[in-house]
Amino acid sequence: MHVPPALDASNSDAQAIPEISVVVPLFDEQENIEQLHSRLRVTLDALGLEYELVFVNDGSRDATPGILDHLHERDPNLVVIHLSRNFGHQAAVSAGLDHAQGNGVVLMDG
Repeated sequence: MHVPPALDASNSDAQAIPEISVVVPLFDEQENIEQLHSRLRVTLDALGLEYELVFVNDGSRDATPGILDHLHERDPNLVVIHLSRNFGHQAAVSAGLDHAQGNGVVLMDG
């Protein structure tokens, strides 16, 4: 599980608290993830806000985990949470909400 470092105002490298967190639970979404990620980035970048994307892998059995890890390597705004097995939609949403740091949170389905 990747969770961004704690914010420390005394650290000059600390990132600003995101204005928006977008939490997306995912289960076997290998066909959709890259396009979803791309569209969310384009939309949020256009708003000019600090944001984070919190993608929660709910025990996917396809290539979803690997795709998420690859996207995370390229995108510092992406937080990836891998659950150890499929716990269900609501548990995945709860995990995403627990890790979201934004002043506001948007929930989406993958």
